[in-house]
Amino acid sequence: MPFLEHDGARLFWRLDGHPQRPPLVLLNSLGTDHTLWEPVMAGLMRRFLVLRLDKPGHGCSDARPGEYDIATLAGDVLACMDAAGVARAHLCGVSIGGMIGIRLAAHAPQRWQRLVLSNTSARLARESFVERIARVREAGIAAVAEQVLGRFFTAPFVQRADERYHNVRRTLLQVDPAGYVGCCAAIRDMDLQALPARIAAPTLVITGDDDRSTPPAMGEALAAAIPGARHATLPLAHLPHVEAPERFVELVTAHCLAATPGDPPASVEL
Repeated sequence: MPFLEHDGARLFWRLDGHPQRPPLVLLNSLGTDHTLWEPVMAGLMRRFLVLRLDKPGHGCSDARPGEYDIATLAGDVLACMDAAGVARAHLCGVSIGGMIGIRLAAHAPQRWQRLVLSNTSARLARESFVERIARVREAGIAAVAEQVLGRFFTAPFVQRADERYHNVRRTLLQVDPAGYVGCCAAIRDMDLQALPARIAAPTLVITGDDDRSTPPAMGEALAAAIPGARHATLPLAHLPHVEAPERFVELVTAHCLAATPGDPPASVEL
């Protein structure tokens, strides 16, 4: 497995697909690991070389001690890109992955071609994460798991509880509480509201009509703050790519491979 020692933690990253295709970095949500993207991997790998990584304390990555911030998590992404030999890429981030994407697009614009920011926001209310941190520290992730899963997905998807639901649930329960709390603190303290106006990369913002974690109004405000950004909405909750993988792949592919004057060829059909 490819691992990287960076800033006091051993981080896991994985590169999948044909090397002649354009790179796409996928950044997943709090309480999940790189396998969250499995429902869309087959569709994305037809057009992209896909880089995934695990945040500290999630999946195969070690937790760092203490609390984290978005800047440190963004630095982890750039370090994994360097280790994988990816100089410039498209980016698709969901939830905290989108928050990290906002930071990256504003502070390392030369690394990014196009952005997809899904079910995310430049700022969230502190209080909910203060409470969640306290509950996890006292009783572990199991104390918040059902509430989190109920926000991740629509009610019919939770009731159906197919293998996709159980894969996400299993991963959530296996996250290191130290890494989960560290990332909760990053969201709690985050204020990225000055950054969207600095984003130059063409951006698509995706919202979910049933998303209670980052309601549509947050995504609409984010899209309005990013110059030239487009907005798409889906009748889904916080992790739309798990419930509707084909539609999500269509949105990401159409946006990232759209022609821009002066761009090199968008993809190689192999």
